[in-house]
This record gives sequence, structure tokens and C-alpha cells, in this order.
Amino acid sequence: MSYVGPDFDPPQPRRGRRRVLTVGLAALVPGALLGWVMYEAVGGDGGGSGKAAVQPSQAPSDETPTDSTTSDDKPPGPTPTTDSTSAPAGSDSGSLDGKVVVIDPGHNPNNFRHTSEINRKVNIGTNWKECDTTGTSTNDGYSEAKFTLDVAHRMRTLLEKQGATVKFTQDGDRSWGPCVDERAEIGNKAHADAVVSIHADGAGSGQRGFHVILPGKVDEGAANTGAIVAPSRALGERIAGSFVRVTGDAPSNYIGGGTGLVTRKDLGGLNLSTVPKVFIECGNMRDSKDAAQLTSGAWRQKAAQGISEGIVSFLRG
Repeated sequence: MSYVGPDFDPPQPRRGRRRVLTVGLAALVPGALLGWVMYEAVGGDGGGSGKAAVQPSQAPSDETPTDSTTSDDKPPGPTPTTDSTSAPAGSDSGSLDGKVVVIDPGHNPNNFRHTSEINRKVNIGTNWKECDTTGTSTNDGYSEAKFTLDVAHRMRTLLEKQGATVKFTQDGDRSWGPCVDERAEIGNKAHADAVVSIHADGAGSGQRGFHVILPGKVDEGAANTGAIVAPSRALGERIAGSFVRVTGDAPSNYIGGGTGLVTRKDLGGLNLSTVPKVFIECGNMRDSKDAAQLTSGAWRQKAAQGISEGIVSFLRG
């Protein structure tokens, strides 16, 4: 979601760190990115290989989510990968015993009914922002909030098979929210070993692909991310590499310089975290090709598996 909202000001081009980000991802996930390059070379549709210029994304700020569904909303079984060098998240049961993973499904399907509550400002350390937003949706009305919950449920199944304790910040069991500061606090109080916030972007048509948002170093007010910057980057790099490999999708063609990684200091959910945490924008709901994937239950299973395998890889060290 790149609309203007509590945690999602339009991202700005980051020219100064492009080389650092590219080198970082290339060093840690060469197999995954090489796999994508090979996929493209043999004629596959990598999902966003264009070279559109980086622009601030735009999407309506007052969208009303609908309850539109697809015919394959029921989660299928885990989708195996063809990469024999990395086991699926559902294998090696019990390998994450004692580990706590917090999944943060972005937004809430009912936020649009509670505008006064979600417009309330909260302190994110660097400044004050709205409690939450409605999120974005596809042009056909499939809401980001519904997407994030579906992917979160699929991830929980995969991670619990590994023995992890999985907690949600919300599970459609609240009338609105929680606010971004409370979302961070849930992960902190759980002493989570990893927290991942699930989202989908609302950029312009033709802007495709996923990107993982990492916390920048912030020490201001209630925010102090110094201790989590490095482990969060490691978590984000593992997720980016696994997401490429499992889904076959390319990193974003409009932000991140082709690395699939973006560092930001304006997100309360990251600024206020005291445990390793990243956001992932799984695709652009406003692009017809990305939207076709985001509304597919089979693709959402791949997305859940890619994210989960990245988490597993990070937690195994």
C-alpha cells in the first residue's frame, strides 16, 4: 500500500543505497536470484520484469473494501518447489520448536466502518501518524485486508508444522485496527524471534513485483531500532530470496533498484519494534497482471510458502 496513510507515505526513490542493497542481496541469496534469471532466460513470465521508472505510488485513500471472492479461496495443500537445495517449509517437522513468529496481517476488513478511530494519531517515534488505514484493493474490489488474512492463515499452517508458535496481531476478530503502535507492541510482548507484516501495494498500472521493507536506524522519541536493523535485514534478505524462488516472481520494477529490498524510517510498525521485523508488499493490486496472481488461491499458497521458507531459513541460522 503506497497510498498516504499512517504507515505508508509514498516511497521515494533511493538512489544512494542502491549499490549497497544490490550487493547485500546478491551476497546472501545468489541462488534464488540466479534461479529467477534462469527462469526468465527460458521464457517464463517472471511477474514484473519491466523497467518502469521509480515513482511515488498512488491509490485512493478512502477505498471501501468489499467481500468479493475468488473461486479458489480455500487454501490448497502446500505447493512444493522444484529446488532440491531448500526443503519446503512443511518439512523437517519440529525444527522450530521454541521459536515464536508473529504474523501481522495488514489492515482490517472493517476499518472503513471506523474512520474516526483509525484516523486518530499515534506516536511512531519520529512523528505522529494515523492509527491505521483501510488499505487498498484490486480494481475489481478484492481488498488488501482480505488478502493479508488469507496469506497469514496459510503461513500459520506451514510454520506450525515446523513446530513454531505463531501469533497474529489480528485475525478478523476485531472491529477495527489494531493501531500501528499496538501492532509493534504485540510482537515485542511476545518476544518474537521474527515478525512479518503482510501487505500488497497500490501503485500504478505497469508497476509490478514484490518488495520487502526493512527498518532503518532510528533513535528518536519512543523509537530505537539500533538492535534490530541487522537481524531484520537478514530476515528480509532470506524472505526475498525464497519469495523469488518459490513464486517465480521478479522483485519490484518500480522501487528497490531491482533488489526487492527497501529501507524506510517512516513506518511505525518498524520504528517501534524491538524484535526483528520486516514488511512485505507481495505485489501491486492495481496492476492487472499482479492482481490476477493476488486473487488466485494457488498463487497465495506459493506466496505464503515463499515467505514462510524465508522465515524458517532465518530462524535456523
